[in-house]
Amino acid sequence: MRILGKNIATILKPGLVIFLNGNLGAGKTTLVRGILHGLGYLDVVKSPTYNLVEIYKISKLYLYHFDLYRFNDPYEWEEAGFRDYFNCHSICFIEWPEKATGLLPAADLRIDFEILESGRNIAVYADTNVGEQCLAHWPDTK
Repeated sequence: MRILGKNIATILKPGLVIFLNGNLGAGKTTLVRGILHGLGYLDVVKSPTYNLVEIYKISKLYLYHFDLYRFNDPYEWEEAGFRDYFNCHSICFIEWPEKATGLLPAADLRIDFEILESGRNIAVYADTNVGEQCLAHWPDTK
C-alpha cells in the first residue's frame, strides 16, 4: 500500500479531490501515509477517524485527509465548515465520501479498495479531465 502511495504521489497536483472507497481496514489511511511519504512528509501520519480531518503542509501544498465515517447526516459536512479546504492550493482525500453525498465537490480521482482472501485489489479511476491528466502521468513500473 505504501509503495502504491508513493507512485500515486508522483501524479498529484494541487486542486485535486480524491475519494477513497472501501471497508474498514481496507488500507485507505495506509495509502494516504504512503502518498504523504512519497511527497516528502516525514512526520507521523494519523488516521482522521476521531478528528474528522488531519491537515498536512508540505512546502506550499496543503493536504487534507478527511474521514466521514462517523457522520450520520450529510449536513454534518456543512456544519463542520470544511468547504473552504477545497481550493486550488490543496489536495483533499475523503474516506467515506458517500456520507456527504451531494455536498462534496466532484472527485477527480476515485480509489476503490477491495479486501480479498489474500491481499487487496485497488482500482484507480479518473472521474474528471483533470483526473485523466493525472493518470496519464502514471509511472511506468516495467
